[in-house]
Amino acid sequence: MKQLYSFHQDSQGNIQIKTALQGLELINQALLNKGTGFSPEERETFCLEGLLPIHHSSIDEQCARMYENISKKSTDLEKYIGLISLKSRNETLFYRLLATHLEEMMPIIYTPTVGLACQEFSHIFRKVKGLWITPKDKGKIKKLLQNIAQDDIRLVVATDNESILGIGDQGAGGIAISAGKLALYCVGAGIHPHYVLPVSLDVGTNNEKLLRDPLYVGYREKRLSGKEYNDLVSEFVQALKETFPGVLLQWEDFKKQNAFDVLDRHRNDILSFNDDIEGTAAVALAGLINACKVKGTKLKDEKVLIVGAGAAGVGIARLLRYRMCKQGLTQQQAMQKIALTDSQGLLTETRHNEVERYKKDLLFVLEESNTLEADAKLEEIVQHLKPTIVIGTSGQAGVINQSIVATMCKYVDRPIIFPFSNPTSLSEAVPKDLIQWSDGKVLTATGSPFSPVHYKNKEYPIGQGNNVFIFPGIGLGAMINQCTCIDDEIFEFSAQALADSVGSKDLEKGQLFPSIDQLQNVTHTIAMAIGVHMGNQRIKEDLLAQTWFPEYPVITPAS
Repeated sequence: MKQLYSFHQDSQGNIQIKTALQGLELINQALLNKGTGFSPEERETFCLEGLLPIHHSSIDEQCARMYENISKKSTDLEKYIGLISLKSRNETLFYRLLATHLEEMMPIIYTPTVGLACQEFSHIFRKVKGLWITPKDKGKIKKLLQNIAQDDIRLVVATDNESILGIGDQGAGGIAISAGKLALYCVGAGIHPHYVLPVSLDVGTNNEKLLRDPLYVGYREKRLSGKEYNDLVSEFVQALKETFPGVLLQWEDFKKQNAFDVLDRHRNDILSFNDDIEGTAAVALAGLINACKVKGTKLKDEKVLIVGAGAAGVGIARLLRYRMCKQGLTQQQAMQKIALTDSQGLLTETRHNEVERYKKDLLFVLEESNTLEADAKLEEIVQHLKPTIVIGTSGQAGVINQSIVATMCKYVDRPIIFPFSNPTSLSEAVPKDLIQWSDGKVLTATGSPFSPVHYKNKEYPIGQGNNVFIFPGIGLGAMINQCTCIDDEIFEFSAQALADSVGSKDLEKGQLFPSIDQLQNVTHTIAMAIGVHMGNQRIKEDLLAQTWFPEYPVITPAS
C-alpha cells in the first residue's frame, strides 16, 4: 500500500509526521492540513506560499472562528453538516473544536443528531474517511483494506447498519454512527485519528424508502442474510486481522440475533466487543451501582424488569446476572431477580420454543400462584412482579407511564427507573414526568441528554447513561494493555470504575453519572483499572504515551 506520509508518536504522546506532499496536495490531506495554521517557514518549505491568506493563525484563533461559524447555523443537522465538513478539511481543528466544546458538541456529532444524519446521509453526503464493503467485494476485501494506504490502523468500528440507534435499518448511512463513535474515542481516550477506521458492511437494506430514493448512495439490493452474510463478515474479520495485526474491532448496531451471533462467532478470532450488548450493559450497571449506593442496598437485593429484549436489554440482563452472582447469588437465584419483556409480553419459560436463541437463557420462571397472563400489559407485569428497578431499552416512547410509576411507589421508597432508549424522541419516559409522578422519589438516568428538572424548589440533575463513558475506556485499556479477550469481568469492573468516578455530593443530589466534561478522566480511570487487572506495571507511562490532544503536529519533508 502506498503511504502518503510517515507517522510517529513518541513516549510523551508528541506527533511527528514526514511527507513528500506539497502545495494543494498537502492542504487536501485532512489529517495533515493546518489551513492558516501553517507557519511562514512551513509555507516556504511545502510550496504553500500564495495558496493561503497571509495571516498565520493559532489553532485557538481557528477554533474560535469555527465555533462562531457553527453556532450561527439554525438547526442541529446543519451544525452536524458543518462539523463533518470541517473534519473532511482539517481533522486536527475538528477535534480541537470538539475537545473545547465537548458538552455542547457531543449531542451534535453523536446522539441524538447523528440519528437524523444517518437518515439523511444520502442527501447530505460529504467526504467521509471510512470504508464501505458490499457483497460485490466478496473475495477482495483485503485489497479494499489495503486501499486505506496506511499500515497501522489500531481501532475499527464496524456496523452492518441494520439497527441504528432506535431507528432501524439505515443502509449505507450507518457509517455516520461508526465515525461518530471513533470521534469520541479520539476526544475521550486521546487516540490519534491516524489509528482509527470506520467501516460500513453495506450488505443491502430492507428499508424501502432508501431503495426507492434515487439519491441513495448505498448497495441498492435487499439485505444479505444467512450463509452469504456470514461468509462476508468472516472474510472481513480475516482480512482485517491480516492487514492490521493486533487491531481492536468494535461491532456496532447489528440487529438482535446477528449481534450475538457475530460477536460469539468471532470473539476468539479477533480482539473485539459489541458496544450495544456489552457497553450498554456496563453503563447500566454503573448507574445501578450508584443508585444502590444512594438507597443503601446491593444489586442482589433489588428486583429488575427490563422493558425491551433486544441486544441492549439482553446484554444488560446478562451483566446484572454476573454481578449478582459475584455478590453471592446462584445463577438460578439471580435469574429470579431479573425479568424481561419483548413485543409479545413477559419472557417466561412457557415461551421457550418460540423465542430467539439469544433470549433463551433469560426466561423468567413464574411462581405457581402467579396468575399473570403471557400477553399481559406492562402495567399488569409491574403489579405482579413488583420490580424495584425498571430499565427501558425498547425504543417505545412513553411506555413507562404514570400508572407504572404510581404502582412502584406503593411498594418501594426509591424506585429506580432508567429510560435508556435513543434518540431523545424514543425515550421510554421523560425525567420531568418521572420526578413529578413519584413526588421526587425516583432515582433516574437516561440514555439521551436531558436538562435538569426543577420540582418543588429543588433541582434534580439528570445523569446520562451514555456508552461514551465506557467504550473509549474499554478500547483504550484493551489496546495499551494488549488484552487478548474482553470478557464479562472487564466490563463489570469497568462499570465499577465508572460508578466510583461520581462523588458523594453528586450522589446526594441523585446524579448517577459524571458530567460529560469528565469524559477523559473517566476513560483513563477505566483504562487504568484494566491495566491493573492485567498486571501492567507501566500503565501510567503507557497512558501518557498513548494520549493525544488536538495540537498541530510537526511536519517535515520526507527525504
